[in-house]
Amino acid sequence: MNKYKMSLNWFVALFKRIVNHDVFGYSAQLAYFFLLSLFPLLITLFSILPLLPLKTEDVLYFVSDFAPGETLSFIDSTLDTIMASHSGGLLSFGIIATLWAASNGMNAIIKAVNRAYEIKEDRPFFIVRGLSVLLTIVMIIVFIIALLLPVFGKHIGMYIFSKFGYTDQFIHSWNTLRFGVSSLILFIVFSAVYFLTPNQRLKCATVVPGAIFSTIGWIIASIGFSYYVNNFGNYTFMYGSIGVIIVLMIWFYITGAVIIIGGEINGLNEKMRKNKCE
Repeated sequence: MNKYKMSLNWFVALFKRIVNHDVFGYSAQLAYFFLLSLFPLLITLFSILPLLPLKTEDVLYFVSDFAPGETLSFIDSTLDTIMASHSGGLLSFGIIATLWAASNGMNAIIKAVNRAYEIKEDRPFFIVRGLSVLLTIVMIIVFIIALLLPVFGKHIGMYIFSKFGYTDQFIHSWNTLRFGVSSLILFIVFSAVYFLTPNQRLKCATVVPGAIFSTIGWIIASIGFSYYVNNFGNYTFMYGSIGVIIVLMIWFYITGAVIIIGGEINGLNEKMRKNKCE
């Protein structure tokens, strides 16, 4: 009975934090910054792709598991237009400005996570912004690894399984394995975000609950929203040509809410731990 009461109190406390910290209001702000950061981030990533054994299709294929509706084709066509206008590529001084713009989303996450821990941001501006850029670069590296693992993993797996005559079975199970790799990468990214962004020292284990929630919650919410958009929601009919932007913004809004609630979970656990120690 005591355990049940403690669990109920925990959920009540979490709900109060979500309301008091205006989580869904700040999720809308995050969605705006994510939209501003999306194309600079992808431009940076796509500028690096020629140096790697990857194609544009590999990036879009990875995102297609979660992206709703026609957003993939919109992102693809917009990127083609942007990249075509940059002769000679972007791996030059321009990439610094691109990274700076792409870090807007990460900078907003830093503010949101600090709010979840109820701590003030007193680090110098250049430190916070530098951390945003650094985390953006780390995210790009992790994303590239996430792309390379499925590309090379499929070839390695097919080679190994062909030795035992199980190539067909491997191909059938590949999508499940690929989805598992994507989930693991997401968990690592969320763990890094919750561990590095707050303006206080944390133990690695304390960020795991929020990272687990964000990983599972974001996957379920993204797939659920994608299913709704593809089968029921006709945003193009309602909003016309900007319907794809609306869908993208709602997806980013859901993403922002999941990330902030994950931070709130970690912040609540940290506060309860400190109260027990006092």
